Amino acid sequence: MDPLRRSPSPCSSSRPSSPSTPACEMFGPIGIEAVLGQLKIKAMKMGFEFNIMVVGQSGLGKSTMVNTLFKSKVWKSNPPGLGLPTPQTLQLHSVTHVIEEKGVKLKLTVTDTPGFGDQINNDNLRPLDIEFLQRLCRTVNVVPVIARADSLTMEEREAFRHRIQKNLRTHCIDVYPQKCFDEDINDKILNSKLRDRIPFAVVGADREHLVNGRCVLGRKTKWGIIEVENMAHCEFPLLRDLLIRSHLQDLKDITHNVHYENYRVIRLNESHLLPRGPGWVNLDPASPGQLTSRRPFKVCRGAHDVSEDEF
Repeated sequence: MDPLRRSPSPCSSSRPSSPSTPACEMFGPIGIEAVLGQLKIKAMKMGFEFNIMVVGQSGLGKSTMVNTLFKSKVWKSNPPGLGLPTPQTLQLHSVTHVIEEKGVKLKLTVTDTPGFGDQINNDNLRPLDIEFLQRLCRTVNVVPVIARADSLTMEEREAFRHRIQKNLRTHCIDVYPQKCFDEDINDKILNSKLRDRIPFAVVGADREHLVNGRCVLGRKTKWGIIEVENMAHCEFPLLRDLLIRSHLQDLKDITHNVHYENYRVIRLNESHLLPRGPGWVNLDPASPGQLTSRRPFKVCRGAHDVSEDEF
């Protein structure tokens, strides 16, 4: 047999191909890129969910801030012109709305709190505030803000921000976005800029006003209109972009893969459902700096606990 002679390829058959018979493409695309389209179609059908809890002093404008954040009446306020004050939140209250934008549906659940922080010292963090934040940042993603920032001058705002940042560093309170979750250089650059502005100085308003021929969200004072979406007036756009435009999915991933998994393992240990042995994890109260990974089943442990490979 002639070694140079090869069996004919099915693609080189002399039989003419009919229009209904697809051409043989041995090295053509497989179609993996279609996975992205499938994920998009599935996500559009199912929609997305997002849960937020707002915590702060009574009458601070938490409900108004949420309305401003989503440009929707999550909490209904009194109609303008009646002269009635905005009702305060007197008990733990959750509301759920489905918000749709360009075909994308978001199931939003917001929990308002009954005046947590009424005794907070507005100049510094008190021991009670520090203890509360240290526990809270191990359970949820914490994003601190300076509410009603229009009541402060620019100098007072910056001085207050630096005091809070110093307190957070001194007491190892990890607020979102945490440094240990910066996955690449782009994340690190973006998150570093956001961390420098935390706590965000925000102003909430759910009414529109006419400014220079255009409608803007803002608060009317005797000095003029404070525009919510104007960075020269407040940092509300930074907060909105962080929560919705750039980090919404990351917030959900960290909550599910880190905070919930740590909570689940702690509960299992407390109920003694895990057998004692090489895989047993004896958890002491974790420090905020021990959150180092967003992978499922990663547990915050001290240096004396078992290694990660043993779990």
